[in-house]
Amino acid sequence: MKTLFGITHLCLAAALLAGCGADETAGTGDVVFTTWGEGYIEEEIPASAFEDGWAIKFSKFLVVLGGVRIADDSNAPGLEVTTTKLVDHVAPGVKPLATFANLEPKPWTKVSFEIRPAAGDTELGDGATAADLDAMKQGKYAIWAEGEATQGAVKKTFRWGFGVPTMYAECKGEKDGRETHGVLVTNGGTDNVEITIHGDHLFYDDLQSPNAKLRFNALASADTDNDGEITLAELTAKKLVDIDPADGAYGTGAVDVNDLGAFVTDLSRTVGHFRGEGECIATDPK
Repeated sequence: MKTLFGITHLCLAAALLAGCGADETAGTGDVVFTTWGEGYIEEEIPASAFEDGWAIKFSKFLVVLGGVRIADDSNAPGLEVTTTKLVDHVAPGVKPLATFANLEPKPWTKVSFEIRPAAGDTELGDGATAADLDAMKQGKYAIWAEGEATQGAVKKTFRWGFGVPTMYAECKGEKDGRETHGVLVTNGGTDNVEITIHGDHLFYDDLQSPNAKLRFNALASADTDNDGEITLAELTAKKLVDIDPADGAYGTGAVDVNDLGAFVTDLSRTVGHFRGEGECIATDPK
């Protein structure tokens, strides 16, 4: 059974408008999910943000978002948006993603969403084109990042597609000045929730440290044919042990990767955030 934006209710259909068994006299509320790529994706990542003075300007930052789920603490089945949307976060502004309507007013503390490869159920969202969607489906990509890096007169381009599916679970973030797990539905109110995409994460120098820095020199050095484009194949050929120490120490923590291609691919699984800087647990989809 579906409602707006493909919401599937996993509870009894008879309780649909009552918020899965809620007392109708108690009233209901809504949750609206949007997504935004912040100024780093819409405008640029300035040279001042990098340890080595590079700046990044994205021309595309396509993300396939969906699989949004909300539930309460009762371990009962919750609600889910089963479909996905392809959004280009370079397009300015906050973009609509999904709406849950007529919910029981209470904390829905279990929230998760997915970034996964484009498929038959993927719809066009803001900024993306039909050609983008076709390319994402053919490449089985979940994320496509395309742009230009500059350091003074030096320019490097990149066109990277990532296909690893990721579930962002147990999401929490700041709401009205307080850390809030999931969403909070109030009687007659709407909780507006932003899934925030952090494009700068692709350039971190550590896979797990909260003190990771933005660097690009090592990535630039992977362009061994000097054609001005850094490909994922070239990044894969660049082993972490071969990175010049002056270009930074690339930390992997407990993650088993040994080249820059695998390193950046793993970083692509960290771009999803909740209500701005809020965190989720990144894991494989169930």
